[in-house]
Amino acid sequence: MLDRALGAWLWTRAVRAGGRLVIAVDGKIVRGAKSKNGKAPHLVAALAHGIGAVLGQVAVDGKSNEIPAVRELLKAFAGLAGAVITIDALHTQHDTAQVILERQADYIMTVKANMPTLYRQLKKLPWARIPAASSVSKDHGRRARRTIKVALAPSWIEFDGAAQVAQLRRTVTKRGKKTVEVVYLVTSDRVAGPAVLAARSAATGT
Repeated sequence: MLDRALGAWLWTRAVRAGGRLVIAVDGKIVRGAKSKNGKAPHLVAALAHGIGAVLGQVAVDGKSNEIPAVRELLKAFAGLAGAVITIDALHTQHDTAQVILERQADYIMTVKANMPTLYRQLKKLPWARIPAASSVSKDHGRRARRTIKVALAPSWIEFDGAAQVAQLRRTVTKRGKKTVEVVYLVTSDRVAGPAVLAARSAATGT
C-alpha cells in the first residue's frame, strides 16, 4: 500500500517532456539484497523521466524473464493514457507494443544489434538525405553528443501503431577517448519532432 501511495504521489510530480509524461521501463538487479533462495532480487521498474523516481515495480519470476514481467507491470498501471513509454532493446517486442497501445499510451522502442534483421533494414534507409538535430551534454569530464534523424515509418515495419523511425547517434568523449554508438528507434508517436524524441529516448539511457 505504501509503495502504491508513493508511486501515485510521484506520478503527479513527474516531468513532462514535450508536454507528456514519459516513463522509462527497465530491469534491474537489486545489489546487496537477497531473496529466500539467496539470490539478488530481479525487478522491472517504471521510472519517471526527469526525476528518476520509481512509479511502480514487479519482481521477475525466477523461472521466467523480464519480458512478461514488463507486460504485467504495464497492465497493472492505472492512468497510462497519454503517456509515452520508453523501452530498451530487450523489450522491443510486438506483444509489448500492443499492450502499450491498449493502454492508450505511445511507445518508443530501441533497436540494436540484438535484432539484426530489423537493425540492418533500418540502417539501409536514406539517412544521409534526412536533416539532423543535435544536442550536447557535459558531466564530470564526460561530453556526449546525441544526433538524431527522424523519418516516417516504412510500410514493412511490423509493430502495431508504428508511425516514425529514427536514427540516433551517440558520441561520448571521456578522458580523450571517443566512443560512437548508433541505434534506431521505432515510435507510435505521430507528431513528436527530432528534439522531443531525443529527449524522451534519453530516459532509457539510449
